[in-house]
Amino acid sequence: MGRTSRKRRSSLATRMTVASAALLLGGGGLVAVNVYASAQEEQGQDAGSGTQQRQSQQQQARQVATIDCPDVGTALPDVPDGARAQVDGELAALDSQITEAYQRLASNRDAAARDPGFVQNSILGPLKDKRGAVLGRIGEDIRRNGGRPPRQLDGMAACTGRSWGRPQQPSPQPSQNPSQQPSQQPSAPPGNDGGNGGATGNGPDPADFVDIKSVQPNVVTPRNRRAASRGTFTTACGRNENGKFNPDNVIVAPGVSNGAHHMHDYVGNQATDAFSSDDDLAAGQTSCRNQGDKSTYYWPVLRLQNGKDEADAGADGGGKDQNTGEIQTPSSVTLKFDGNPTSKVVPMPRFLRIITGDAKAFTNGDANANASWSCTGFENRQLKDKYPICPQGSKVVRTFRFQSCWDGANTDSANHRTHVAFEDPRTGACPGGFKAIPQLVQRIVYAVPPGPGFAVDSFPEQLHKPVTDHGDFINVFDDKLMRRVANCINRGDRCT
Repeated sequence: MGRTSRKRRSSLATRMTVASAALLLGGGGLVAVNVYASAQEEQGQDAGSGTQQRQSQQQQARQVATIDCPDVGTALPDVPDGARAQVDGELAALDSQITEAYQRLASNRDAAARDPGFVQNSILGPLKDKRGAVLGRIGEDIRRNGGRPPRQLDGMAACTGRSWGRPQQPSPQPSQNPSQQPSQQPSAPPGNDGGNGGATGNGPDPADFVDIKSVQPNVVTPRNRRAASRGTFTTACGRNENGKFNPDNVIVAPGVSNGAHHMHDYVGNQATDAFSSDDDLAAGQTSCRNQGDKSTYYWPVLRLQNGKDEADAGADGGGKDQNTGEIQTPSSVTLKFDGNPTSKVVPMPRFLRIITGDAKAFTNGDANANASWSCTGFENRQLKDKYPICPQGSKVVRTFRFQSCWDGANTDSANHRTHVAFEDPRTGACPGGFKAIPQLVQRIVYAVPPGPGFAVDSFPEQLHKPVTDHGDFINVFDDKLMRRVANCINRGDRCT
C-alpha cells in the first residue's frame, strides 16, 4: 500500500497469509500467557498443590490478552524546547517496543501455556530492560537542555499483563468528554473465542458492542449565557475520496515513519505525513473547498472485519500491526467550528495542534478518552466505551469534540495536551488563564452492516477497543480566513 494512495487487493497469497495468522492465533482465541506467576507462591508446597496451582495459573493465563505499560508521554508536561525532537523520537521507540513485545506475546501462546515463567522471562523482563534504557536517554535529553525529568520517570519501565475483559480502573481525574457520559451498559464477559477480531485475533470483543436502542439519552449541553458566541463555521473537505492514508502521526511522532502503528484517514492537507514541517503544510494542496483552509484533519480508519484484505495486509500500520479488513470510506464527513456558551472566541493561532481522545485508553484508563459513538436517529445517546449496533437503515456515527480553550501562548506542548483544555462541562467556561477558541466538531458517518462486524484501527496491544478512538487536527487556515471564522461565530451567523 502506498503511503498516500489506496488500492485494494485480495490475492490467494494474501488470503493464505491471513489464514496462517488465524491458525497461529487460534482463530481469534485469547493469547495464553501467564504474567502473574510467582516462584515464591510455589515454595513450600507439595507436588499435588504445585500442579493444582500451575493449572490455575494457566487457566488465568488464558484470560490475559495484552501488555499494559505506563504511558510515558503523559508524564512529560514540561520538556525543554531543545529536547523536544529527541524526546518525541524516544517516545516513538517506546511504542515500537510495546508493539514488538505484544506481537511476540501473540505468536508464542503455546510456549506461554507450557511454561508459566515464559512471559515474564522472555517478554516482560527484556521489555523492561529496553524501556529502562530509553527512559534513561529521555532523562538525559531533558537534563542536557536545562530541564528536570519528572521523579516518576525511573519507575515507568516495568509493564504487566492485561486481561481481555478486565474492567478499566477508575480514573483518578474526571473525564475530558464534557458532552456526554460513559455508557452505563454492563461489561459482559468475553466470549470463549476471545472476540471477533478477524484473522489477527486481537479484538474487538463481542462485549465491546451494544444495541444503541438500549442506551438511555445522555447528552449534556451547557446553556448559552448572555455573552455566548452562538455562530458556526463549516468547512467542506470531502470524505477522503482521494484515498490518502498513512500510519504516521506528525503531532506525536514527527520524523518517525509508522509512528502510529495504525492507519489514518486524512482530509484537508494532502502533504501530511510524519516528515511534514509547518512550511510543507503551508505549501501543500488541500481537499477543502475553501482553499484558505489547508488544515490537517485525521483519525484512525474504520474497517469491516469480514476476512477480506486491503492493500496494506502486509504493510506497516495494516497487517503488520494487526489491523486487517476492508477500509471504509465515510458516507459523510462534517467539519464544523462552534462557539463558546459563555464568551466570544479568539482566532486560533496558525499551526495550533490538538489531539482529542487517547489512542491508548484501554491500558491508560479513560481520563482522556473523548470520541463518541452513536447511530443516525439516536445521536442524543452517545457511547465512549462501546461500539453501537445500529438498527436497519441507521448509520454508525463517530463524533469528536475537540478542546476549545487555548493557553494564549503555545501551539503545542510536550505531552500535546496542556496547551489546550476543555470548557467546564456544566457552565461552558474555559479554565483560568485560557481563552475560548472555535471548537472543532468532527462528525463522521459510515454505512456499515448492522452488528458487531467493524472496528477502528489501533495500536496492536489496545485490542481495537472503541475507547481508544481519537482525532488529530493542525490548524493551517490562513490568518484572514481564521479571523473570518471567529467573527462569524461571535456574530452568531452560520458561515461556510
